[in-house]
Amino acid sequence: MSIKSYKELLALREVGRIVRLALEAMAASVRAGVTTAELAKIGGKVMRENGARSAPRLVYGFPGDVLISLNDEAVHGIPSDSRTIRAGDLVKLDVTFEKNGYMADAAMTVPVEPVSSDARGLAACAERAFQKAMRFARANHRVNEIGRAVEREVRRSGFRVIRELGGHGIGRTIHEEPSVPNYHDPLARQRLTEGLVLTVEPIITMGSGEPKDGGDGWTVKTADGSLSAHYEHTIVITDGAPTLLTAA
Repeated sequence: MSIKSYKELLALREVGRIVRLALEAMAASVRAGVTTAELAKIGGKVMRENGARSAPRLVYGFPGDVLISLNDEAVHGIPSDSRTIRAGDLVKLDVTFEKNGYMADAAMTVPVEPVSSDARGLAACAERAFQKAMRFARANHRVNEIGRAVEREVRRSGFRVIRELGGHGIGRTIHEEPSVPNYHDPLARQRLTEGLVLTVEPIITMGSGEPKDGGDGWTVKTADGSLSAHYEHTIVITDGAPTLLTAA
């Protein structure tokens, strides 16, 4: 969507605030011995206390309030009592909430200490690639300039993007136009316009960058079993630096 009024901006800021609160609460509880279901319960509590709803559950029937993926699970992991976090894990927390007809989406990767320097570097690279992309997430730039900035930083760091996964427009539902690839797609030539709401989300891996179906109908894993990392915010395009709706 493109924001047409201050009222719409305030509504998006509100749901973005709740997404951030849930992410922070879950991240603070990530440690060895906790199950992904326990983390999801924390996020769900924040959601309900603030009058929001799970957008993946609402739109797609996802079997959980939030998405939590471990290690080689790149995205869309289902929280479970049987998934216990261990030292050395990379925990991907992915939250998309809806409130009053508006949606916002954010994700972060939390390393569980003690973790390898390579794994820590992968998580840091995903966030760094996002920050590099923000230089091009401005009115009159093309969508593919965002992807070029992401992939350039990821490759410079010795990792790869998972090309099949990327950002998207958001606002009234989860996935809207435009698609926001994490690489320079020559077909993604749409110019960004002021007020456009979208997500930028580097999803990267130590391995080949090829994905595979996780076998549960939702989860996407790396084909070679390599670690992955995910970092995301919902942003609003302006003439200058974008507004991050889901940032603290």
